[in-house]
Amino acid sequence: MARPLHVGIIGVNMTGGWAAEAHVPAVQALEGLTLAAIAARSQSAADDAAHIFGVDRGYGDGFALIADPAIDIVTVATRVPEHRDLLLAAIAAGKHVYSEWPLGQDHEQAAEIAHAARAVGVKTAIGLQLRGSPAVRRARDLIASGALGRLLSASAFSSTAGFGPDVPPQFAYTEYPASFANLVTIQAAHTLDLVLAVAGAPTLFSAQLSRQFPAIKVGEPRRQQDRLTYDHVLVHGRLADDVPFALEVAGGRTGETPFWLDLVGEAGSLRLDGGAPRGVQSGPIGLLLNGKRQLIEGNGDPTNSAVNVAGVYAALRDDIVHAGSSATGFDHAVRLTNLVEDILVSTETAQVRDPGTWPVH
Repeated sequence: MARPLHVGIIGVNMTGGWAAEAHVPAVQALEGLTLAAIAARSQSAADDAAHIFGVDRGYGDGFALIADPAIDIVTVATRVPEHRDLLLAAIAAGKHVYSEWPLGQDHEQAAEIAHAARAVGVKTAIGLQLRGSPAVRRARDLIASGALGRLLSASAFSSTAGFGPDVPPQFAYTEYPASFANLVTIQAAHTLDLVLAVAGAPTLFSAQLSRQFPAIKVGEPRRQQDRLTYDHVLVHGRLADDVPFALEVAGGRTGETPFWLDLVGEAGSLRLDGGAPRGVQSGPIGLLLNGKRQLIEGNGDPTNSAVNVAGVYAALRDDIVHAGSSATGFDHAVRLTNLVEDILVSTETAQVRDPGTWPVH
């Protein structure tokens, strides 16, 4: 029996970070993967996390983890501005890579990283984990089988408690557009990618961005400043086969159902719903077919926050073992980055790229 693939995760933060909440349990729940090393912002933090998670090696430097010859897969789950250098180093070292979304701070960075991965021939996975959701995969199968008949429309609402009027100190960097880590690039991108994953690629759109909380509190001690990014998005347009779609993404919201996506066809209807207060991408998704709740089997036995991430890791694992291409990789990330940038500029200039540069189904 071949040994499990050894995974090293960069960006493990024990004070509420996504890597500790989702990536660690996802890897530890899957057969064929072993969590072999983690990296944090200091050696003491890495040692503490390694002890808590039962990991052999902890690194206070992500580049030291990359240099570890025993690591097969490097996961970069740090802040977006740190992605480029870490990913390029991991690719140059011949490691397979899993990057959290967004891949880079703009299209140029994303394209550079994707080109480097193609040139070396390593396998890649981008952290658009909704594509790893068991419910989303089931929805895609139902639509492909003709269960809904001809698709007539798609509409979605996606909310998050984040990006409201009070910004926790650890998220202050998301208030600066250059970080490329805000409501549009994260929450809206995850949701829009889900829509096109199940309903088809966009062919045209119109977007309206707004600041519903123009004055925010940030920093420690707290101070008030003007919001520089956006906290509300409206997008409408058409998908493949001329299907109309509408999407609202709202920050600073709480509710029992933070997310829903309705697909209406000539022969039936489908709803995806659920998510988590921090965003649809952060929790399990449910599925209703013609109003009836469907039983969905999960991936292994990870925590709720990890179930979708586990699906991405499983696809990457299988691609490495079987020389496949089932994981959503960096080339798709480049195309989604194009679409996100077009949403950002369309509000002010109404100018967008050729739709041929946007994601495909």
